[in-house]
Amino acid sequence: MDTPLALRHGRTRIVLLALVGLLCAAVGARLAFARTVAPIGTGVVVIDTNLGYEGGAAAGTGMVLTSSGEVLTNNHVVQGATTIKVVLPGTGRSYTAKVVGYDVTADVAVLRAVGASNLKTAPLGDSSKVSVGDSVTALGNAGGTGSLTRAAGRITGLGKSITASDENGSERLTGLLETDAGIQPGDSGGPLLNSSGQVVGMDTAASTGSGYQDVSSTDAYAIPINSALSIVRQIDAEHSSATVHIGGTAFLGIEVEPASNGYGGYYGETPSGALVAGVVSGAPASRAGLTAGDVITAIDGRTVTTPTTITSLLLTKKPGQTVTIAYTDQSGNSSTVRVTLGSGPAQ
Repeated sequence: MDTPLALRHGRTRIVLLALVGLLCAAVGARLAFARTVAPIGTGVVVIDTNLGYEGGAAAGTGMVLTSSGEVLTNNHVVQGATTIKVVLPGTGRSYTAKVVGYDVTADVAVLRAVGASNLKTAPLGDSSKVSVGDSVTALGNAGGTGSLTRAAGRITGLGKSITASDENGSERLTGLLETDAGIQPGDSGGPLLNSSGQVVGMDTAASTGSGYQDVSSTDAYAIPINSALSIVRQIDAEHSSATVHIGGTAFLGIEVEPASNGYGGYYGETPSGALVAGVVSGAPASRAGLTAGDVITAIDGRTVTTPTTITSLLLTKKPGQTVTIAYTDQSGNSSTVRVTLGSGPAQ
């Protein structure tokens, strides 16, 4: 009498094990499917910015470094941007982006696409292996159309230096790759690919149209990817420096010019300082009582000699910090004021 009961229990165990096996197989199949879903995009994105304080807009290109939406681009692509959007061409997807950090002197910026996941990343190469004569292809948002285009060429020089200029000023860039690929405005921040399709540079300066210029008509320049990635690692590690800024940018809300532009000084001396040419309504400087025509002479005890001094000082500050500003008003009276810094666009 015991045997049938034993067999009945045995059959029950077999059925349960079979069901568990089927369930595990189904879960495994779903997990396998999830693992094989194709990453989104191509690893190259279009960047659209709104320049709220300048009343304009701009466009550029970026490279996806992580599937969660870390994007490498030029600093001048996002300079002055009050809002940034990262677009994955051909997918219908776009994301609001935040600035993680940037290096003004190296023209490198790192963005984070908010809420992004499963993005295809750009295939990175080794720029130390690039030689003159190598075939390359520039990929980017040429002309700001929102579509990615290609321009083929060759490496024509290594370790080049240029003075790159646009409406916001000029910078000396060094150690660049030179190419005769037809890089255009809008390509900035995009990849320069080797013959294997790997990124060896970040397109940065071209000779025609708007953007960073001052080179001959057949030249274009890219930051070696190894150099750009070294700055990315510094930003990711949150190691700020005199040139690398991490996180939000401190904001006064003023437009400044050399003091000599509007403040003649006395007895013919050349005035130093930064002339306040305009004040953003409701911004920290405006709330503190600074007005157009004032000349800022010091911040936190550090003498301000030119507008660049203010830019450099603000890069060392964080939104929410308070600074003491010494200034001379239009009547020649000297005063100081405490200002709590706001949060503004990348410098």
